[in-house]
Amino acid sequence: MVESIARVRHIRVTPQKARRVVALIKGKQAQEALAILKFAPQSASEPIYKLVASAMANAQVKADKDGEYLDEQDLFVKNAYVDEGTTLKRFQPRAQGRAFQIKKRTSHITVVLSTPEVADTAAGSNKKASK
Repeated sequence: MVESIARVRHIRVTPQKARRVVALIKGKQAQEALAILKFAPQSASEPIYKLVASAMANAQVKADKDGEYLDEQDLFVKNAYVDEGTTLKRFQPRAQGRAFQIKKRTSHITVVLSTPEVADTAAGSNKKASK
């Protein structure tokens, strides 16, 4: 019953491109998600790979702190989402003295890993509340 969160902020990847990669790993087992990200051709897959690995390490530390046993095979990606970060505005000179604005977008990426027991107990409590 371990749940861990890892976040990276102000990463220089556009949110639209990062969301495509995050959609590949949602709901997958953590080890499988790492394998998918390792061979994904998108440039956003490298920081997301590091983020999932960090979330796995966070889960291990949290389990050790609580005195629980954690098998990394049990972890799965419970939730992963990408929020828009700050936009860096740069200007490029154009013809006839004009300036052309370039927007360099950033992302805030969050990955939540969990063991199946946490998801099962949450679903069970919702059923009891609805009765």
